Amino acid sequence: MSSESKVNFGATARLRKWPSLGNQRREDRDTYLVLEGTLDQCITAFMDKPQATRHLYEIHTSPQPPLVTAILSPEHVVELSRLREFL
Repeated sequence: MSSESKVNFGATARLRKWPSLGNQRREDRDTYLVLEGTLDQCITAFMDKPQATRHLYEIHTSPQPPLVTAILSPEHVVELSRLREFL
């Protein structure tokens, strides 16, 4: 893995949740804060959520191109979790 593709899992991050109705995102509402900590802590908290509700969560952090965007989708978080385990 090259140095420019390393991820700083100690970066500040926030786990946010979409309000939901019937397990569906309420896109007409704003997300709310669940956890503020490191990217590592937010990934761990996200992965602890039931898989059936993970689509309601996203992680906000400082971008770390090319692997980390400002808002991480549930699919992206799962991939970063796999990467973290690999490293």
